[in-house]
Amino acid sequence: MKEIKAIIQPFKLTEVIKELQKNEGLPGVTISDIKGFGKTRAMNAAEKVIDDLIEYVPKKKIEIVVHDDMVDKILDVIQSKAHTGNPGDGKIFVVNVENVVKIRTNERGESAI
Repeated sequence: MKEIKAIIQPFKLTEVIKELQKNEGLPGVTISDIKGFGKTRAMNAAEKVIDDLIEYVPKKKIEIVVHDDMVDKILDVIQSKAHTGNPGDGKIFVVNVENVVKIRTNERGESAI
């Protein structure tokens, strides 16, 4: 199992999610409003959030835990739909997941996702 974390531009979220929903077997998606900065420290960003004198850029974070055989398909969707070609498009991280517990049923492992 893998966890895919994608940090993307907020205006690309709907496009990414609509395309992800076309994938049968997609277990679920978690979306968060986040802020941060990259190498340029948000200096040239059109939209900024200033918090305690630090400039941040608003972003969306998508988190998905999937079976290993779905990873490439999900990465391709996020990469293609979140891409603008401009600085600040975001990043995608893939992390190994050792275990999952479904709280409602106490199922564990891959059957819990």
